[in-house]
Amino acid sequence: MTVRSFLALTLALLLATPALAQTTPTPAPADPVIARVNGIELHRSQLLAVRQGLPEQAQKLPIEQIYRQLLARMEDNILVTQAARKAKLENDPEVKRQLALALDQIVSQVYITRYVQSQITEEKVKKRYDELVKLQKPVEEVNARHILLKTEDEAKAVIADLKAGKDFAEEAKAKSEDPGTKASGGDLGWFTKEEMVPEFAEAAFKLQKGQYTDAPVHTQFGYHVIKVEDRRMKPPPPYEQAKGEVLQLMQRELIEQRVKELRTGAKIEEFNLDGSKLAAVPPLIVPAPTPAPTAAPTPAAPKP
Repeated sequence: MTVRSFLALTLALLLATPALAQTTPTPAPADPVIARVNGIELHRSQLLAVRQGLPEQAQKLPIEQIYRQLLARMEDNILVTQAARKAKLENDPEVKRQLALALDQIVSQVYITRYVQSQITEEKVKKRYDELVKLQKPVEEVNARHILLKTEDEAKAVIADLKAGKDFAEEAKAKSEDPGTKASGGDLGWFTKEEMVPEFAEAAFKLQKGQYTDAPVHTQFGYHVIKVEDRRMKPPPPYEQAKGEVLQLMQRELIEQRVKELRTGAKIEEFNLDGSKLAAVPPLIVPAPTPAPTAAPTPAAPKP
């Protein structure tokens, strides 16, 4: 992000929050005044709060790098708001209309937030997690290593060395062309069939624990020698790891259900853009289920 684009984003953000201009909150301990504009004080906590509202990329910039620009934008915001109040725009019909819209949004947001909070408990989230785990279809995964080589002859030579008793991990450290796994002895960790390019996955999932390919496996990356260290059915993510996603799913379902209930009990009249009566929507005809495709799925981005 350039400094110019950052300043534009900052100014847009600050101009959208005029409440800063006329309020001087009681400063918290160790919250010094960093500017005064026509008697209105700005505190460090206010600047840090504004910084948290910036795009993620801007938040990552060192505070020292953006401090003066951010402070200037906050000062500008106060000046613009003071000028607007001096013009008595708070009594302008457009201002009142936008305030009413903002109030509606805030009230509805608080309503939905409190409704969702009243319906969700830790026990319910755990129960839903257990239900989702039961619905999860078993998926096999393997733990494997590989050695990536440029030519088929090099791969065949490595296989010959392995048959002669060489250690797979040591061979990978010495000869693999894969910079991402070379230092770890070719370790790819656990993966499912869909996570690898088809040629690699097909070869890896034919192997049993402890076996390696007896012929080079050719992919777009080169020639691979693959060894499977272990096989298993992929375990579900632990509750603490999946809790956030489960919670979001429950929140989304609760909101959809509540809105559906509100629509059911409401009298809603709809009209066309020209104000004429909107034609009734024909009954929804649910089509027969479409059979699952038999063609191979588009391969995922290759891992090795």
